[in-house]
This record gives sequence, C-alpha cells and structure tokens, in this order.
Amino acid sequence: MSTPEIDRTIKKHYEALWEQARKGQLETWMVNPDPNTAASGCLALCIILDQFPLNMFRGSAKSFSTEQQAVAISKLAISRKLDHEVSSERLSFLYMPLMHSENLSDQDLSVALFEKAGLEHNVRFAKHHREIIRQFGRFPHRNALLKRQSTDKEIEYLNSKQAFKG
Repeated sequence: MSTPEIDRTIKKHYEALWEQARKGQLETWMVNPDPNTAASGCLALCIILDQFPLNMFRGSAKSFSTEQQAVAISKLAISRKLDHEVSSERLSFLYMPLMHSENLSDQDLSVALFEKAGLEHNVRFAKHHREIIRQFGRFPHRNALLKRQSTDKEIEYLNSKQAFKG
C-alpha cells in the first residue's frame, strides 16, 4: 500500500532515472550477453517504467505514459527466456506491465505467465484485471485521468462495490 510520503520519496530519488528510461537512454541494460545481467536490466526497466510512474505521477495521465514501453520490455524478456533468470520473489514485477495493459492479449499472457510461475496471489489480480478489460476494453478508472468519456456501463461499474479504482 502506497502513501503520499512513499510517492514523494520515489519521485525524489527516481524521476530522473525514469526520464532517462522514458527517452530510451537505458536500453543497454537489456542487451548484456550475460542472461542474468540482461534479465536484471529488463526487470529494473519494467519497475522504472511501470511501477514508479504510478507512484510519482499518481492521479495524472502521466502515470500511464510509459506503460507500453514496459510492456515491450516485458515481452522482450519473455521472448528471450530471461524470465527464467528472475527469482520468483521478483518475477511478478517483470510480468506486471502485462497486467496493467489495456490490451486483452497482454492480459491473457499475464494470467498464463502468473499461473505457470505459480504466483497465485498475482493470478487472482491478473484474472480480475483481465475481466475488466474483457468487459470494457479498457480500465474505466483511468477514463477521467485520460480524458476519456465513460460509457453508462462504466459509470455504473465505477459506482458499484465491485469497482477497481486503481
């Protein structure tokens, strides 16, 4: 669970690093010939591009601005089997960009990967995220931040007790 203090701390210490990653200046982290080093680089970039902006820019569209970069890195790591080099304690952070994606095929891949890795806690969340994307094609809780018009069904969902608010 995050707090405003944690968000401020992450922003203070990591915003400049996030900016470098956003601009593609840290891509060498992914291409080391040593698979363990490349896996660590991909994992770090996924955290920087997927997790940190959610904290640093909470409540703004910018919090999702590097999500697709993180998805691409996650998929690259998986295609190179670098996820096999990541410990189970950290693996969820490599797969999480897929769970945050508004693309259903990314969601399906997320669920499959979390299940295969036996990360049951994450499986539950991945399935929940996937169901939202199946139902709405996007995350309705992002609509206001991204200046998207909510449908009547999305508004009904957002006002329900089942709503995921991010």
